[in-house]
Amino acid sequence: MRGGEIWYQRESRAEPLDTAYGALLDEPDTLLAVGCLDDVVLGFGVVTVETLRSADRLGVVTDLFVEPDARSVGIGELIVELLIEFCAERGCIGVDAVALPGHRAAKNFFETNGFTARALVMHRKL
Repeated sequence: MRGGEIWYQRESRAEPLDTAYGALLDEPDTLLAVGCLDDVVLGFGVVTVETLRSADRLGVVTDLFVEPDARSVGIGELIVELLIEFCAERGCIGVDAVALPGHRAAKNFFETNGFTARALVMHRKL
């Protein structure tokens, strides 16, 4: 996907991943949720609550992944519902998530779950 390489270098979690994700479990304003089918983990999501300069709180979905073969059974929707509920319980004014340009399926997924675009990041390759 366009933008994926820079996203990977800038925003993705650094390895070792067990350490990176394990540290999230102790963060009170972060939720790491997994989606299972028949006791098999097929997806996961992470949301962190940030405090804005206005003192308002904003949920930021930093990770959301569902195995390709499991993307039509509702696991992603359930994970997103958990992430949104977590943010609502913490008084967030909204929830942000990123979809890479050209990733129509991700854009459609978020729109189906009530998200709308509020910003576009422009980039010029040098």
